[in-house]
Amino acid sequence: MKALSESKKAYFDYQILEKFEAGLVLLGTEVKAIKTGKISLKGSYIIIDKNNEVQLTGCHIPPYQPGNAPLDYNPERLRKLLLKKKEIMYLIGKSREKGLTLVPLRVYSKKGKIKIEFGIAKGKKKVDKREAIKKKEFRRKKDRLLKES
Repeated sequence: MKALSESKKAYFDYQILEKFEAGLVLLGTEVKAIKTGKISLKGSYIIIDKNNEVQLTGCHIPPYQPGNAPLDYNPERLRKLLLKKKEIMYLIGKSREKGLTLVPLRVYSKKGKIKIEFGIAKGKKKVDKREAIKKKEFRRKKDRLLKES
């Protein structure tokens, strides 16, 4: 499955506890735009409204052909996620727990359909982020030294 967009910042800012896959309700032009890679998950998150519908908020999908887009097209509109009722009830319970949130991780194509992978996440503290940076730098140095010798 080819990732069309990834949120690497989510892995840095959050500790991902569980991952889920959901379908996205999109317009035809949005599907074309996503398949060409024109999607940004930066600053997006997932909410559950009062009707128990799971929605993606803050995701930016520009029009496929800007000159041919409908006049009322909103690139940051709410987009409904398609999940099973059991999964939605589980997510409602988890999202109400203190410190947990729903974060989109990546958008990809599976059997011609656009899917989104999101996770139940817990925010990392500053100390944890610094530790992750140190580990990353150590790994880079180690790999560099192994390549040189």
